[in-house]
Amino acid sequence: MPRIYLDNNASTPVAPAVAAAMRDVMAGDAYGNPSSLHWAGAPARDTVESARKQVADMLSCAPTEIVFTSGGSEANNHALTGAFFASKKPRRHIITTAVEHPAIVEPCRFLEGQGAAITFLPVDGTGRIDPDDLRRAITADTILISIMHANNEVGTIQPIEDCAAIAREHGIVFHTDAAQSVGKIPTKVDALGVDLLTIAGHKIYAPKGVGALYIRGGANLEPLIHGAGHESGRRAGTESALLTAALGAACTIAQDLAPMGSVKALRDHFWTALQTRFGNRIALNGHPDHRLPNTLNVSFVGQDGSALLAKLDGVAASTGSACHEGLVELSPVLDAMGIAPEVGMGAIRFSLGRDTTMAEIEAVLDKVSEGMLST
Repeated sequence: MPRIYLDNNASTPVAPAVAAAMRDVMAGDAYGNPSSLHWAGAPARDTVESARKQVADMLSCAPTEIVFTSGGSEANNHALTGAFFASKKPRRHIITTAVEHPAIVEPCRFLEGQGAAITFLPVDGTGRIDPDDLRRAITADTILISIMHANNEVGTIQPIEDCAAIAREHGIVFHTDAAQSVGKIPTKVDALGVDLLTIAGHKIYAPKGVGALYIRGGANLEPLIHGAGHESGRRAGTESALLTAALGAACTIAQDLAPMGSVKALRDHFWTALQTRFGNRIALNGHPDHRLPNTLNVSFVGQDGSALLAKLDGVAASTGSACHEGLVELSPVLDAMGIAPEVGMGAIRFSLGRDTTMAEIEAVLDKVSEGMLST
């Protein structure tokens, strides 16, 4: 059967240009340790530093402000635990939101056990926070604010510029998890006003196992991984010329946002066609305007999203529920948005990619219609 991939928020395929960059490294002479000062280390070091510049160019920052990591989860952990353990305050308070990825929520829970106070800001029915809630949550003990740029499930974009400005007014370090937004919407760090920013390679057509953390010059973080002085002493572990080259190539692709106009047009066509076919039997989850251009989270009201998705032969997408020990539970994100269970349990997230075609969207529309008719 034809296979249609609409789960790009979960992971993307490796782009041909990225694969080519990796082949060049594997076929070349960058096999030495990038930290070695002899001739064998130079090609590897040059490869790593070239990739660092590509990442920095995408964010419009200095290459020295980029730290390579094993992925988005490590970058998020580094930002959160690094700020916590670097702070000299006797009481340390962190502010985040109720709709963050587990790679933020779980480190926060860990830090609670280390004595941190955590505030989870609420969101409205579209998944967006109110910057005034952030302002009210700040205390004299607040050391870090971490608010995701865009939500992975519903695509809602947070008012990062406003929130970062509030943090700056109070002299508080501001982090954003931009794993979903990089390559889809602008992520220039000075325009956003952020001090720390997370990138996950496999969300932008690089392989899994590589990411980066932007650390603004002057920001003080305790390293997450201790060892030798790699990454200017900020992240121990011998750098992979292969994976950093992949991330660099992916960031060069991500820097060009022009293709996202076509992706958004396909996404909007998809939503309009669903409304035409199903009327009030469907509902949009997420902000109608402040939303990633590739993301469409739709609830098929009164349906079981998992059961409906199972009928869409060959279609890769995600549902708004999760099964834990035999119990089906509503997504914490949809729950935080106040979505009623009978609506949220019917949610399916379709996340388009740069290569998604109109023919694929039309085919999925037909499959959804067939699936709804059979229920």
